[in-house]
Amino acid sequence: MSSLKSISVFVPLFLMGANSFAQMPNDATTWKYEVKKKSATEYQLIFHLKLDKGWFIWALKPGGDGTLVAPAFTFDKNEKVKMKGAVIEKGKKTEKKLDGISGISAYYTGTVDYVQNITVSGKTKITGKHEYQVCNYRYAIPPIYKDFVFEIK
Repeated sequence: MSSLKSISVFVPLFLMGANSFAQMPNDATTWKYEVKKKSATEYQLIFHLKLDKGWFIWALKPGGDGTLVAPAFTFDKNEKVKMKGAVIEKGKKTEKKLDGISGISAYYTGTVDYVQNITVSGKTKITGKHEYQVCNYRYAIPPIYKDFVFEIK
């Protein structure tokens, strides 16, 4: 009889938890990828990010308590491409203390661009993955991994 009692308590709790997960979006972002030619051999790879209203993404150096997942960009090896420096972010950064996080946190709302400068020696495709985490003031979505492709024509 006690196992029946356990089930009658567990099932409603499980359903309540499943219902709250069902309301969490899979992603609150729209990404667009652009190649901008700077000279005959120099280009910028631009990751344009638009966040849904009420959502934010951590800065590349998010601060906080060390638990924040900063965006990361991994480029597949390509003999025709040389990276010039690291990815930089461009946008209106917010830096402030957030409830539940020690220290000052840095993040973006609305839009942000991530730019990688490169030198290229001919036509090629540049591929890789980027990882990021978006949050609102109630919860954070687990890190998301997306493939990207840039084509140099």
